[in-house]
Amino acid sequence: MADLATVFGWGPAAMDAMGVVELMGWHAMAIERAKARAGIKD
Repeated sequence: MADLATVFGWGPAAMDAMGVVELMGWHAMAIERAKARAGIKD
């Protein structure tokens, strides 16, 4: 959840209602966004 807070600026309350599957989907998007910001290509 820390990665979502860092990348998207979300607090714990925004993520409390999400299930594990939804959180993992957002986690994958956070990784891609962080890579793009850092200029890292796959």
